[in-house]
Amino acid sequence: MTSVQGTAVDITTADGVADAYLAHPADGLPHPAVLLYQDAFGLRPHLRAMADRLAGAGYTVLVPNVFHRHARTPVFDLPEFIDPSQRPQIWEQIAPVMQALTPDLAMRDAGAYLQWLADSPLAADGPVALSGYCMGARLALFTAGTYPDRVAAAAGFHGGRLATDAPDSPHLVAKDVTAELYFGHADQDGSMPPEQQRLLAETLTSAGVRHRCEVYPGAHHGYTQADTAAYDKEADERHWAALLDLLARTFPAS
Repeated sequence: MTSVQGTAVDITTADGVADAYLAHPADGLPHPAVLLYQDAFGLRPHLRAMADRLAGAGYTVLVPNVFHRHARTPVFDLPEFIDPSQRPQIWEQIAPVMQALTPDLAMRDAGAYLQWLADSPLAADGPVALSGYCMGARLALFTAGTYPDRVAAAAGFHGGRLATDAPDSPHLVAKDVTAELYFGHADQDGSMPPEQQRLLAETLTSAGVRHRCEVYPGAHHGYTQADTAAYDKEADERHWAALLDLLARTFPAS
């Protein structure tokens, strides 16, 4: 692990300024870039720590506040340890903000995030990788299909509603994806049941997308998030191994 520098940055989008967190090796040199998409709880210390860990492995990592239209970070008033079963009112804050972020708006923002990385002297030339968590897994898949020339690899962990009958279901972008994809499903996740897992895998296969979809036994939705009640240490470490393996294949010289 190398020493890491983390800073707050602002990204100009078509709909205003998105605050973000940037983590990178402290050498100041360009490194392969990773766009990390948040879960529903938003940009907070735990996600910054995840970005720092990736940066320590040799990557430049950008974590945007995808809810920037509503507020700068912190968007929500969250406890240090998040347990929605003890504070169900958390979802009263979060649900409408999530619903307001339509695929069209999110992908307009994604273009700005990718352009910011392309312009950054801390990001190596060429396409980037994506890693998304919960709702961020949806954003990662949408981004891979919307900007295929800018995305070399994308991973999604405990993502929900990735393959539904909705006209804007994320799996429908598979035909446009050129990146290698990885999905780590939580097997105790009502938002991504076996039928959706099958439909996602079948659609990716039919589209000729290089991919791996795995189910993490016993894991619940949110298993990577150590500041929440859903955290599962074994599943989280499996996620890190899978993500770092994907990045090493994507950027073999990094």
